[in-house]
Amino acid sequence: MQEGLVSERRAGRIPDQLLLLEHDPVFTLGRNARPDNVLLPADALRERGFEVFESGRGGDVTYHGPGQVVGYPILDLSPDRCDVHRYVRDLEEVMIRACADYGIEAGRVAGLTGTWVGPDKIGAIGVRIARWVTSHGFAFNVSTDLSAFDLIVPCGIRGRGVTSLERLLGRPLLLDEVMDRLASRFAEVLEREVASEERREGD
Repeated sequence: MQEGLVSERRAGRIPDQLLLLEHDPVFTLGRNARPDNVLLPADALRERGFEVFESGRGGDVTYHGPGQVVGYPILDLSPDRCDVHRYVRDLEEVMIRACADYGIEAGRVAGLTGTWVGPDKIGAIGVRIARWVTSHGFAFNVSTDLSAFDLIVPCGIRGRGVTSLERLLGRPLLLDEVMDRLASRFAEVLEREVASEERREGD
């Protein structure tokens, strides 16, 4: 679906899109993934219920699964936002502001991509930009089973942890509510308008 929408956006047949969804348990490998950052063989991961996929995004290995909001922005950054560094910082800012909506102070760590609360990452980023049309994007931990990250070196970064909004708040959250906050903050930071919203179960 994402690849088809990228082609349509590049051809100018559709406006900018933001896909927000949950994945079944999966480890994805970015273009720069190091094999030793996956701590078990792919067959052993599949036996535990995890799929393993190579991905066309940047970055190393990460986990996606239930309780995590994955955002795939499909944007044409031309003509006035043709700056990869700025785009990544914008995605970080979206998640920083979403955390602030829940009273959580998140921020950046010099030299590391993503959104952090203290030493722990709450939001990961891995993007692809081709002819200034974006794909892939970000992953924001809401009620994610964080034990899955123990099977990898998340994003290839050693010595740091991962966290989730529910762990920080100590209470359950509705995923749809967090999706709405992320969509609102995305529109704000990327200077877009939310034209319509479609929710589909099981896609």
